[in-house]
Amino acid sequence: MDLTAVREVVDGQIALPWRQGDAWLAGGTALFAEPRPGLRRLRDLTTLDWPPLTVTEAGIEVAATCTITDLLAFAETPGAPWPSGRALIAGCCRAFSSSFKVWNTATVGGNLCAALPAGPMISMAVALDGTCRVRGLDGTERAVPVRDFVTGNGSTVLGPGELLRSLTLPAGALAARSLMRRVATHVWGRSVALVTGIRGRPEGRLTVTVTAATSRPVTVSFPCTPCPGELRGRLLPALPCQLLLDDVHGRPRWRRHLAVHLAEEVRSTLAEER
Repeated sequence: MDLTAVREVVDGQIALPWRQGDAWLAGGTALFAEPRPGLRRLRDLTTLDWPPLTVTEAGIEVAATCTITDLLAFAETPGAPWPSGRALIAGCCRAFSSSFKVWNTATVGGNLCAALPAGPMISMAVALDGTCRVRGLDGTERAVPVRDFVTGNGSTVLGPGELLRSLTLPAGALAARSLMRRVATHVWGRSVALVTGIRGRPEGRLTVTVTAATSRPVTVSFPCTPCPGELRGRLLPALPCQLLLDDVHGRPRWRRHLAVHLAEEVRSTLAEER
């Protein structure tokens, strides 16, 4: 879609004062997906040439401008470290309600900053205990856990002029056993409920996260694998009606039912693994 109100696109490296009508541009697949009459200037982040992925013993740093194609290629590289974590990353990459052609342009940072409930990079990053590296126009940076980065449907903690520099996924979470379960109305459809689980070693701590069904991520954790009743007892109060989405893709009660059902699948499967 054309953004007819935009008057200029500027190099993201140029230090310019932030003004009303500015927006950061990376892949642009979310930015150009709907009319945005308030936009006047786009600040192009691709000119910064950030390395898409940096892998160390401590984990992975994913640049905000890393495309879904690049992330998926890493996740599916034979012999790369953290097979369980990479499988979760690959599953979330393939949960996009778009074709592989869009993945060549869509970015990890753009999906996080769009803060759509069905954003699969949000699901991935919360499940793997990710941290957002947020940078201000003056160069100062702050770290924000992904679970706190998204505050609602389409809203984040980013202030005027702030940008998401990168996402860090720690090695401990990548090495843990993890699993994803998802429901969509058709193969390439938007997720109506997506549940991830991660079980740490050796103590067996279990963390379950619900996304897509809710306006922001919902996480519940247990020191060891709970029984079905314990999981349900913690999850249902964490999914009040006002937090559940109500749109053409599904009603709140159905989404809650799916979330709890998928969470139990995740719990039981991870509990069986040794």
